[in-house]
Amino acid sequence: MLINKKYQELFRHDSRYYIVTGGRGSSKSFSVTVYLVDLLLRHKGHKVLFTRYTLTAANKSIIPEFIEKIELLNALPFFTITQNEIKCTLTGSSIIFAGIKTSSGNQTANLKSLQGVSIWVLEEAEELIDESIFDKINLSVRQKGVQNKVILILNPTTKEHFIYKRFFEDMNVQAGYNGTKDNTTYIHTTYLDNVANLDESFLKDVERIKKTRPQKYKHQILGGWLDRAEGVVFDNWSIDETFPQHLPVSYGQDFGFSNDPTVLVKVAIEKDTIYVQSIYGKTGLSTKDIYELNKAETKDKYLIIADSAEPRLIHELRRMGNNIKECIKGKDSIVTGIKNMQDYHIKVINSPEIIKELNNYAWHDKKSNVPIDAYNHYIDAIRYCVGDLLRKQRGGSHFIGK
Repeated sequence: MLINKKYQELFRHDSRYYIVTGGRGSSKSFSVTVYLVDLLLRHKGHKVLFTRYTLTAANKSIIPEFIEKIELLNALPFFTITQNEIKCTLTGSSIIFAGIKTSSGNQTANLKSLQGVSIWVLEEAEELIDESIFDKINLSVRQKGVQNKVILILNPTTKEHFIYKRFFEDMNVQAGYNGTKDNTTYIHTTYLDNVANLDESFLKDVERIKKTRPQKYKHQILGGWLDRAEGVVFDNWSIDETFPQHLPVSYGQDFGFSNDPTVLVKVAIEKDTIYVQSIYGKTGLSTKDIYELNKAETKDKYLIIADSAEPRLIHELRRMGNNIKECIKGKDSIVTGIKNMQDYHIKVINSPEIIKELNNYAWHDKKSNVPIDAYNHYIDAIRYCVGDLLRKQRGGSHFIGK
């Protein structure tokens, strides 16, 4: 079976990492699937972990694609296939399919399939935004006696993604590069590399997009990295240098611990402008740590509006001396808070963390007013505080201290 010559690097090189990027119609998934089937047929001792960030039923989504490639290679008699595993009877090598996230949260801690993995494939890798999860699985790929590989297949997203920063920016590699640097092989293809296999109607749609929506063509079709995510929730913001000293201020707080940071933001409103500034964002903080950081900024005088999902923590911080209270949440409070913030121009003061979230916080389903549940820790803290300030203003009162 012939595949694009760029993907022959999968067979040829012994790199640890393979970064496979491209736009629609570029044959990324097809080519990697063919490589994996060929690997199972030819090599003993491999255990492949094939993941997506969210995967509920591999036997209905991914496995049929593998069966198609196995049949194209006339190799179906040499495989046994179950709901979440494909095994080659000739070599004993296998592929196990698993999701990283379940409805209850991140599942990496109990992925039993991590033991003995020699190759990890992450399809739709742009959906994994937590680098610590990547590191955890990556460090588990250490089988002795075989070549270990990590293959990331993705449609490029924003340049804030850890994959871009780690494998392009830090490695001084340009987007779209094909080749090997250090221990990483880069494969980038577009529909132009796969024209012979594409339907005429698809090619016509691509030409229309190229003429009418050049930015979409650059990102979705050619697989270019974005400075800002498509469908961002907030585009009503700019960068400023100094926080106005004459305005009454309040603070917003969102809590985290291991993966997510605990954050504190400073907020003020004047006429049609919201001023915001990040004070801190840290993981692994104890209650005492949070109290001391809050006190250092607010002097236990200025009010902090915090996530009401942590009533015990808020109670302990208040008992210790912080001037802190729960935010008010109700039906559609997220959507209402977003609309409140969209009614103003947001000025961001010396806060790259907030800028990162604003550039990446996008709609999951805009018609239903559902944003993604990511890139929102600072934004949530701002939202809690803005809601409280607006309620006070509309009630004839402004900032209320301790």
